[in-house]
Amino acid sequence: MRMSQLFSSTLREAPSEAEITSHQLLLRAGFIRQLGAGIFSYLPLARRVMTRIENIMREEINAIGGQELTMPVVHPAEVWQQTGRWSDVGDEMARFKDRTGHDMVLAMTHEEVVADLARREIQSYRQLPQLIYHIQTKFRDDPRPRAGLIRVREFTMLDSYSLDRDQAGLDEQYQAHYEAYHRIFNRCGLPVRAVGSDTGMMGGLEAHEYMYLTPIGEDTLLFCNTCDYAANRQVAAFRKPDPPREKAQPLEKVATPGTTTIADLAAFLNIPPSRTAKAVFLVAELAGADDPRLVFAVLRGDMALNETKLAHALSAAGAGVVKNLRPALDEEIARIGACPGYASPIGIKREQVWVVADDLVTRSANLVAGANEAGYHLLNTNLERDYEPDFVADIVLAEAGAPCPRCDGRLEASRGVEVGTIFKLGSHYTDAMGASFLDEEGQPQSIVMGSYGIGVGRLLACIVEEHHDQFGLVWPVSVAPYPVHLVLLPSKDGSAEAAAEAFYQALVKAGLEPLFDDRDERAGVKFNDADLIGIPLRVTVSARSLQAGGFEFKRRDQEARWIVPIEEGLAAIRSELMKMDEEIINRFGLGLE
Repeated sequence: MRMSQLFSSTLREAPSEAEITSHQLLLRAGFIRQLGAGIFSYLPLARRVMTRIENIMREEINAIGGQELTMPVVHPAEVWQQTGRWSDVGDEMARFKDRTGHDMVLAMTHEEVVADLARREIQSYRQLPQLIYHIQTKFRDDPRPRAGLIRVREFTMLDSYSLDRDQAGLDEQYQAHYEAYHRIFNRCGLPVRAVGSDTGMMGGLEAHEYMYLTPIGEDTLLFCNTCDYAANRQVAAFRKPDPPREKAQPLEKVATPGTTTIADLAAFLNIPPSRTAKAVFLVAELAGADDPRLVFAVLRGDMALNETKLAHALSAAGAGVVKNLRPALDEEIARIGACPGYASPIGIKREQVWVVADDLVTRSANLVAGANEAGYHLLNTNLERDYEPDFVADIVLAEAGAPCPRCDGRLEASRGVEVGTIFKLGSHYTDAMGASFLDEEGQPQSIVMGSYGIGVGRLLACIVEEHHDQFGLVWPVSVAPYPVHLVLLPSKDGSAEAAAEAFYQALVKAGLEPLFDDRDERAGVKFNDADLIGIPLRVTVSARSLQAGGFEFKRRDQEARWIVPIEEGLAAIRSELMKMDEEIINRFGLGLE
């Protein structure tokens, strides 16, 4: 490709709204352009990177038995209604009516379509297992698109789906994906960590996220400093303290003016926060229910509430699927006889609220809790004697420094961007859609599903976050838009032009796909653009290089420059690209954890 014909232009400065490095560099280097909030055009350079990423994905999924297909972007509402997600998923799912008035959906994921295909195509155990995948456009109406390609509304995903006859088959395909996804990220030059995660709107039995550790990440991850325990903070567990056994003491009401926070209360009574009971009020919006439900969470004062764990605890206990949790208003709290800032479950109107206690509260005696009267607290409250919760579960956040749940180590925190997820879905979707098979005895059995996804654009952005310097992009050779950047610096006698043109044609014929800077620009502009675009190997043809004996070679990730004789140019390029490939292999190996 000649740069004089390239549908792209570089920018000296990034637009002010581009805050993170990848967004700035991809705009400046002419890879992407923004059309709207969270909606981007991928120009030819970016499209070539994405194609190379997608081909790596195809190779790795094909290697574990995948078959590529294409599923629709537009779905009839009926399939989402059959699984219940039509009502479970909120405004982030784009809904519309077609010209006949039928409800339709813009795809944000494809579990329903896969289950529909499975019920049509799979009849016998002899047809299982199956692994199908596609690389497809999706739309999710995210209320807070940000950070360039990190969080968008329209995006491209690799989605693979496993279909099995039982849990053992699902476990096998899940492990195969676990390893294949590591290989995909490693071949793209991106270091990741796999962590246990929330199943979210996907539901299911188990999930892992692949996290690129970076300060720009929105997720907080916790890792043990001794063993291999790793989890998203949304679901991370920790070994809770074992409170001393105490005899329950009599309730005592005491005046505690101006102590509406745990810190104020602990200071006023001269006790540690661990001797208090914290009250947190939320309102749960439930799938399929018209009226929301007030939730009263009770936890020890030295802990913080984990809303994800709370939502899962309610769903697991049969309360229903929690679509959303929001803070309760003071008037909603007062309606059950509780006093904001001085609340406890003792004496409230229980028919209007669910009381959920953290499991540590059940083992903590004589806690100080609110008296449901402004300016007063109760000493020596004890769960079971003084109140009965509706549900007991682990509902608190794990923090950095907390004891590991598996060993004697401590948890450490890091920020990260989720670049991939894998889920054990079980039979939830296939049961809802009636997708079954006949086993060896002719009995119908549910098809067991797994779902596995990687965001292509987000992966591209994270590669840039990992591979750049003060001058621009530094693409790994495995995903670079072009392997070679051929730069012509014209000579007075035309010798450089002739040599560059001849070498360009030789590179094209050899299948080495050069980007040829044949523009009528100054040397400084060409070199700056080459650094900005970040192609792995730069080859400069100039009167000076020819006088020195050939072409000037320079790797984008190194400072050294060297002259290669003209007749050795092709072989030298192949050799250097091979070295770069080997460096990625040596850096990552298989990269399994």
